[in-house]
Amino acid sequence: MDQGRLAFTAVYLKSNSGYIGFIEELPGVNSHGRTLDEARETLQKLAAVVFDEERREAEELIAGKDVVRESFFIPIPRAA
Repeated sequence: MDQGRLAFTAVYLKSNSGYIGFIEELPGVNSHGRTLDEARETLQKLAAVVFDEERREAEELIAGKDVVRESFFIPIPRAA
């Protein structure tokens, strides 16, 4: 299977104990790190895990069923 790529917006907030990161487009995917690099690495790993788990659950749900699977695109407006 071809591997796709998606672009997301990561936001990192400076805190007393390092950085807190979240992804604007993926509610609930958050990270923390003592350094920005640590928070960034953790956030990217967590996002990958979320997608892997969602894909696995979807495969279980549709196993043995007649389904249509297709890609679609949505425009994402950017704030000025």
